[in-house]
Amino acid sequence: MNWFKQTLANVAGTQEPIYGPDAIQSVAAQTKDTPYTELTKDMMQWRAMQSTCVETQTFYLFSDNGDVAWIQVIYSNVAGIHTTCQFNTKIFSTDGKSPHIWSSDPVHNYMFDTDMLSFGGDNVAVTLSDAGDSYTIKSATNENSLVNLTMTRVAPGFVVGKDGTSNFGTDPANPWGSMRHAFWPRCKVEGSIVTKEKEIDFKGRGFFVHALQGMKPHHLAARWNFLTFHSPTYSTIMMEYTTPPSYGSTVVNVGGIVTDSEIIYAGSSNSATHLDSAQDSDNDWPEPTAVKFQWDGKTKDGKDVSAVLEGALGQRLDRVDVMAEVPGFIKSIAGSVAGTKPYIYQYSPQEKLSLKLRTGDDEVTEQGTFFSEATFIS
Repeated sequence: MNWFKQTLANVAGTQEPIYGPDAIQSVAAQTKDTPYTELTKDMMQWRAMQSTCVETQTFYLFSDNGDVAWIQVIYSNVAGIHTTCQFNTKIFSTDGKSPHIWSSDPVHNYMFDTDMLSFGGDNVAVTLSDAGDSYTIKSATNENSLVNLTMTRVAPGFVVGKDGTSNFGTDPANPWGSMRHAFWPRCKVEGSIVTKEKEIDFKGRGFFVHALQGMKPHHLAARWNFLTFHSPTYSTIMMEYTTPPSYGSTVVNVGGIVTDSEIIYAGSSNSATHLDSAQDSDNDWPEPTAVKFQWDGKTKDGKDVSAVLEGALGQRLDRVDVMAEVPGFIKSIAGSVAGTKPYIYQYSPQEKLSLKLRTGDDEVTEQGTFFSEATFIS
């Protein structure tokens, strides 16, 4: 039983002491000298840490026909003693009537190539091209989501700051945890996903993020806000998390604005605000009903940049109980031990929202496709 409790603690975590805000070295500090760094091929490597971590590659898909989906590879290591890989596909029902198509399958015999740039396993391959500007994703892990897609980077990719990484620990020279995000904010998608009922053509736009949580995820973040937006001319991205009180409830925000050819702005001086919310009667989380995302910074040549995207979220696409797949007795113990109750609220308003962008003296407003998540963990 003691071994079981320790193993459970490694998975679910226990409440940490209050270290204070000085125990996180936010990536925002890097942006004072280096607002962002364009991604090179070598920066796309998997880390595949041998200590506790969750590392993901997630591909968001927005077809020209209005379909919305994402595909994800998850590498998860628990305390260096147990490693798993999972391949997930979610095709959203945007009509609010039919169910979402959700597939989640373990990847057997997983492997990385010698350069740690591509991932594979039984019936699945996620391969970075030789030029480093496109991924092919092929999977037959689930007969309800047969994937054959190519996502090609259009705008430059980036990390915020020098390396996109925030470190955690009371000794900055020897951090005990980290958080990193690398983005392809605007991509072209070709290919399809075949379900049991039909083949869905996902020709359209896409967004890619490679994320590394180098510690127990709920020790790194208590809440998240995420946005990807695509209009005919612009794409925007924002990823914001708030640490638990252990690290001073510190807010870390990374994001940017791009066109097909350039990064207009990327950095950490952004904000995500829930303008209105409704209490979820099932779990007491304040589900957002209206939001405001704002970016403020400068272009590479020093012009002021300000952008706002705000409005009502409408009916949510989905509410995800992250621990729904965990056996009930473990879920109840994990909740009482760790104080975690993770839920993800997902939105893609049918009524398109508009990006209001000001660059120097120029102003423009453009409607686009919007997908966002609000996540509450602890």
